[in-house]
Amino acid sequence: MAFESLAPLLNRLPAVKRPEGHVHFKKKLGWTLGILVLYFTLANIPLFGLDKNSIDLFELYRAFFAGASGSLMVLGIGPIVTASIVLQLLVGAGVIKMDLSDPHQQAIFQGLQKLLVFVMVALEALPQILGGYMRPDEGLAVILGVPSSYITILLFIQICIGGILILYMDEIVSKWGIGSGVGLFIIAGVSQQIVTGIFNWKSDNTGLPIGLIPKWIYFAGPSSPISGVEFFMTPNGLQYLLVQGGILALVSTVVIYLMVVYVESTRIEIPLAHAAVRGARGRFPVKLIYASVLPMILVRALQANIQMIGLILSSKGIKVLGDYGSDGTPVSGIMYYLAPINSPSDWIPSLVQSHFTSLAATPPAVWQILLHVMTDAFMLIGGGIVFALFWIETTGMGAKNVAEKIQKSGMQIPGYRRSSGTLERVMQRYIPKVTVIGGAFIGFLTLIASLMGTLGGAGGTGLLLTVSIMYRLYEDIASQQMMEMHPMMRSFFGKE
Repeated sequence: MAFESLAPLLNRLPAVKRPEGHVHFKKKLGWTLGILVLYFTLANIPLFGLDKNSIDLFELYRAFFAGASGSLMVLGIGPIVTASIVLQLLVGAGVIKMDLSDPHQQAIFQGLQKLLVFVMVALEALPQILGGYMRPDEGLAVILGVPSSYITILLFIQICIGGILILYMDEIVSKWGIGSGVGLFIIAGVSQQIVTGIFNWKSDNTGLPIGLIPKWIYFAGPSSPISGVEFFMTPNGLQYLLVQGGILALVSTVVIYLMVVYVESTRIEIPLAHAAVRGARGRFPVKLIYASVLPMILVRALQANIQMIGLILSSKGIKVLGDYGSDGTPVSGIMYYLAPINSPSDWIPSLVQSHFTSLAATPPAVWQILLHVMTDAFMLIGGGIVFALFWIETTGMGAKNVAEKIQKSGMQIPGYRRSSGTLERVMQRYIPKVTVIGGAFIGFLTLIASLMGTLGGAGGTGLLLTVSIMYRLYEDIASQQMMEMHPMMRSFFGKE
């Protein structure tokens, strides 16, 4: 294979050393909490020399890119996710010939992904700096007595350092902690947005408090814009209460939370029995959301990168793909239809018209809004299926890998001959079908959450990811504790 020649280079890439033997649960928890504290610290360190009027290209995607505008964490997990998308698409399309069921080739794939992350850090930083979106502070350049280009280079170096740091922080959590760093950072970012969306007393551009509780206190006060019973009886008044009043976002947040918890607990359980130990039985769960909700990150990240390309071209006067408003949102062309739905303001006609009017752009017709929603639905549901199938193959969750793990653990399916081939055929009946159904369902759920909006503007995708990752993190912690109590179970889960 052509990539075999790259193996020596990939092996020399800086990497976090894997633990030798078993890592105690308390130590894993300590590493996880330590990385979380480090993430929040880095997310609050501003980029030295950044102008206050700079534009964040990924502001609408902050919830699932786990970054912080204007800080060392400005790129977030964007390079990691983008590298994963590129490689999965190339392998899935057959451009790169790799058998991901082979542990050796899977290791090469992971090495290529890490190498590509380094490339993506630079490729995602350069357009923001060279495109004039992240601007150097001219006043600081004058004070230091250096050209502004020196400040620009300094900004680029800081952004790259932040992008590389988050890569290795993710690797530390994956090898020494609980769960994955990507999931942990998403939880941290979205939880912060939700807490801010509940308690923030600052006012937005409409004069209303941002936080839900301060907003309701304001509505109950003497200067409230809500007055008279007729306000509640008119369509505009009802819409105002639901959207601006935050009721729709609150209902959406609660409903999505309950739905994800319910769906995460829905599963098919395949009975297992130990071949040598009589009475030793277990079950292998195939969850409805078998590939988790992480494929949704890949879908939204793909849209984010498409939008970044369109925005850069538009800023250079190339408007063949569409034009953008002053806030960085597309207002025309194919880029408008490919943009993700984030809140009711993106599909309720009156709110869309108000937004486009504020940008001095021509509002789209109702059929254009409908086509925008349908395009986003297709990308979420179709992309959810495609990336879910890719995800289980690249993470060793496919039927063949699962069958091999069960075989090595000494377990078998009662009533079937004990062989990996038999186990694989049984798993093949369930895993691919459940993966497709789960990918489509989670895409549909993400669409509903995006249409309704969420507290703190975290977005449907961000909320969905957070609840699902938190649920799985809880399960990981429970399984880690169980393996501490019953060391024999580690052999089934492939642990030392």
